Amino acid sequence: MKTSVQGFPRIGAHRELKFATEAYLSGKADSGELGDAAARIRLESWNTMREHRIDLIPSGDFSLYDRVLDMAFLLGAVPRRYREAGLSAIDTYFAMARGYQGTVDGRRVDLHALPMKKWFTTNYHYIVPEIDDGARIALGGTVTGFAGGALTASVDPVEAYIEAARNGIDTRPSLVGPFTLLKLAACTGKRGPEDLADEVADAYGTLVARLAGAGARAVLLDESALALDLDARDVALFERVSRRALESKPAGVEIHVNVSFGDPRDAYDVLVGLPFDAVGLDFVEGRKSAELVATRGFPKDKTLIAGILNGKNVWKADAERVAATLGALSSKVAGLAIGPSCSLQHVPVTLEGERSLDAALLSRLSFATEKLGELRDIADRASGAKAGRDTAFPGTADAAGSGERESWWPATAETVRLPSRAERREIQRTALPLPPLPSTTIGSFPQTADVRDLRARLRKGEIDKAGYDGAIRSKIAECVAFQEEIGLDVLVHGEFERNDMVEFFGTLLEGFVFTSLGWVQSYGTRCVKPPIIAGDVSRGRPMTVELARWAQTLTAKPVKGMLTGPVTILNWSFPREDIPAARVAFQIARAIREEVLDLERAGIRVIQIDEAALRERLPLRREDWKRDYLDWSIPAFRLTHSAVAPETQVHTHMCYSEFRDIMEDIDAMDADVISFEASRSNLSILAELSRVSFGSAVGPGVYDIHSPRVPSVEEIGEAIRRMTASGLEIWVNPDCGLKTRGETETRQSLRNMMEAVEHARKTVHRG
Repeated sequence: MKTSVQGFPRIGAHRELKFATEAYLSGKADSGELGDAAARIRLESWNTMREHRIDLIPSGDFSLYDRVLDMAFLLGAVPRRYREAGLSAIDTYFAMARGYQGTVDGRRVDLHALPMKKWFTTNYHYIVPEIDDGARIALGGTVTGFAGGALTASVDPVEAYIEAARNGIDTRPSLVGPFTLLKLAACTGKRGPEDLADEVADAYGTLVARLAGAGARAVLLDESALALDLDARDVALFERVSRRALESKPAGVEIHVNVSFGDPRDAYDVLVGLPFDAVGLDFVEGRKSAELVATRGFPKDKTLIAGILNGKNVWKADAERVAATLGALSSKVAGLAIGPSCSLQHVPVTLEGERSLDAALLSRLSFATEKLGELRDIADRASGAKAGRDTAFPGTADAAGSGERESWWPATAETVRLPSRAERREIQRTALPLPPLPSTTIGSFPQTADVRDLRARLRKGEIDKAGYDGAIRSKIAECVAFQEEIGLDVLVHGEFERNDMVEFFGTLLEGFVFTSLGWVQSYGTRCVKPPIIAGDVSRGRPMTVELARWAQTLTAKPVKGMLTGPVTILNWSFPREDIPAARVAFQIARAIREEVLDLERAGIRVIQIDEAALRERLPLRREDWKRDYLDWSIPAFRLTHSAVAPETQVHTHMCYSEFRDIMEDIDAMDADVISFEASRSNLSILAELSRVSFGSAVGPGVYDIHSPRVPSVEEIGEAIRRMTASGLEIWVNPDCGLKTRGETETRQSLRNMMEAVEHARKTVHRG
């Protein structure tokens, strides 16, 4: 039985890629140094997989920023504004990813980044390709002159394959599939996906031929878009682009296709009928994968690659369940291989170095490297090379659903806030007299080097807790004073005491454990260290009240109490798999509810409960939305704030998700104010908010904080003008928290925002 891996973590065990990329972007390292760091990470990953005797080792799964961006760049899908900026190839690439402000040949160049969206059901976010009518889809044009050598191999899968072969490692190049690329791209001109299909298919055909010429014996196409709800037009597009890409397949090269994050029920017959040599299906999140194979059959001339290990969570597989799945499949298919359910980039690299974890817990965990060992062990047992079976932490796909409405499910009355939102709005206008277009930030201020140094010195014992607390209070006082100076209306304390919006609360709640090196990539150079939910969740004591109360004493303006919501804490953690997700969410919600009420008792009258990741666990199939997610995630949020007084204004924030199709559910969260990521999507959310007569006041972000560029007063003013024209009750704020930005750019951006607000108040809201 062969073992297959679609992708491996690309950041490095110690976030080497993050630091190398940031050094290049800040001018502290050149492209050669960046390329060398990337090559070292790739080689280490390949060697790790070879040592674990993985049969199908991926190449081409690495990226300096994002694989979807890489494929668009490789195929020449570079929008005109970037093509004509005069930047080098590598700087064009990063401009598409994160924006650019600077001078090129004496010209001022100011480029916005392309939008980001979440990658299927993961916590990772990809760059949305933009294909305009001027784009010529063909291989290699934009990569030419990227930098050569190790750096080019970071984008070009042919160069990556050659690099691996040069190091004695035979790999299977892994590519974002042509249908998935077309499905995820934004076509901004007259040409739609059907018009682009032949060009894209021909480019993929050429790429496969080049890979074959370099020596590749198999190529994997990731077509996870097949797990989405598809109509007949979508299925026809998939069949058309696949057949054309495969029609000139070189002899001796196998083409494999993989579907992760669900099952391809709408296109299954077409998928298995196409001339692919192997088909990978997800048997963790793919609710109907086993049924499809059992009832519709599987061709005898193809290999089924069964995704049996959860590539998104860190618990060892349930050996009994794996054995049952493989036993059922072995009687249905002629050729069977095994792999994880998806790329392993969504879990940390290795447990090596995690010496602080309890030994019993450690024995139940499996990161990317350990999952390779699990795969090899399962394959050896299946082939008779090993005997026996070890059952690890009990985790089942069924347990991840909502489960029965047992005693832990809150009563409906507990999740209803009274009086109605419309009545509360009038009460709050008296209790919180704010000007037209009230302004605020989302919560965090930059975590500068001195803040990180303070935290490190406390860990090392170089300063005591009293010294640390005093320094943090000094930073808070500076932050509050700056906000008052520029005229913000609702202030924040800056969150200098917090490392991460989920990790911070996890350390203060019961039931969470933390790794030392368990980093995963969220987007680009942004890495997070998700906590592990290993037990029942509860709150033992207040978590944020003391600093919020103290910050409020520094100003007469309202200071927001800042909390992370239960659904985001759940979704940005590695949860238990042996109990329903809904049960964990309600446990966290009750803990946050206690904190909300303590903040209110401390005199905090504006409380923000962030649900940045609300959509991230939403099933891909619409028919599963209510039962498997929305029926418990929305009540979990409502439970956190339903008991507060009508005078207390409850905010929430949502970032980098697609909201259009669940707008009514978001409105049902019953928050008083909701802020959204909106700038990268050009405020397209405004039309949807108006369409559903959204009940909450809204703060669509007026500038993108994930880019280092500083927005002009005029740019923000235009965004405010469009927002006020929508007829909605508008707040003005950035897209998201400011933690990852530099202090200088943050201050200037906020000054520009407030100048635009003051101008809008004079011109739009006279009197």
